[in-house]
Amino acid sequence: MAVLVGLYCARLGFSATQIGGVLSAALWGAALAAFITLVIGPRLPERAMLVALTGLPMLGGAVLISTDAFPIVLVAAFVGMLNIHGRDRGAIPILEQALFPATTTDADRTRVFAWYNVLLDSGYAVGGLFAAVPTLLESSFGMAPLEALRLALAAFCVLYFAAAVLYMRLPAIADDVKPVGISELSPESRPIVTKISLLFLLDAFGGGFIGTALFAYFFAEKYGASAATIAILFSAGRVLSAFSHLAAAWLAKRIGLVNTMVFTHAPTSFLLFTIVATDSFAWAAFFFLLREALNEMDVPTRQSYVMAVVQPHERLAVSGITNLVRSCGWALAPMLAGVMMQRFGIGVPLVAAGVAKLSYDFLLWREFRRLKAPEEME
Repeated sequence: MAVLVGLYCARLGFSATQIGGVLSAALWGAALAAFITLVIGPRLPERAMLVALTGLPMLGGAVLISTDAFPIVLVAAFVGMLNIHGRDRGAIPILEQALFPATTTDADRTRVFAWYNVLLDSGYAVGGLFAAVPTLLESSFGMAPLEALRLALAAFCVLYFAAAVLYMRLPAIADDVKPVGISELSPESRPIVTKISLLFLLDAFGGGFIGTALFAYFFAEKYGASAATIAILFSAGRVLSAFSHLAAAWLAKRIGLVNTMVFTHAPTSFLLFTIVATDSFAWAAFFFLLREALNEMDVPTRQSYVMAVVQPHERLAVSGITNLVRSCGWALAPMLAGVMMQRFGIGVPLVAAGVAKLSYDFLLWREFRRLKAPEEME
């Protein structure tokens, strides 16, 4: 989905600014879903919410492939919360990440989050390869490019339906802790959550400039890469990311969660500058894959750290607010990225992303290097 949405919009004849608008609409839809989950999450069963949250992408995807009108595509992207980043940035992770700590110990929490992300990235890698289907349909069956893209996007709707079926079979997790709302956070947790949320907003804003859909558009426009080539490249990147999660859990046990988050994430920002600087697709692909091998190492460590530094009954609310601010950050950037590409150059959003993310790394290390997770104080 993430690889194909930008290419599909380009095939419909949308400008870079319009494509940025569609991607922003998708992220704002995800942000609204995250906000609703934050507000009503403590009062509803997790299983029912997970099933509902997989139904909306099915609806949005169905509308997306049935029209070429820009306003309707914009609405479809918003309602469907279309995944344009290569990983789910909406409300579903809020529920999943709040549930996991209750299933394990403090010592194993990061390892559980690492395996969670390994499985996610494995699925994204397979999905990335599936994005090559339109090219195969064109070459093997003579389908028109637009129709081939629509058929592939329809298949993603079917996959969301399969996910809904699996969520319906999810067993209830026995947990005596009653979740509280965001207004009921303890005085000790509030300053932690405020600072880390603002930092996550900055990081996500930078990430919004380099979502998978925008990266796919960048490779297609600058280097003339085909959808199949981009799909293989992104799939390979996801495989590297999957292995990196396990490495992150190993490293965090030795140097700590915050140090792992910062010192693996900062090099990926510098690699964005190298991707922009090269005129060779081969070198750009190499730097991209090198970045992917490091870029997600902060993900399981970040998820584990946030759940560790608050009380168990606050986890759903804190997962909600931190994911919400990240969703807002991601949603703010794509429209601006489209304007930057059109007016200043196709690589400018990557440079902006690198600057924002380096600022995040420095501020995160400065503010949180002394606040340890419970297992790091033993």
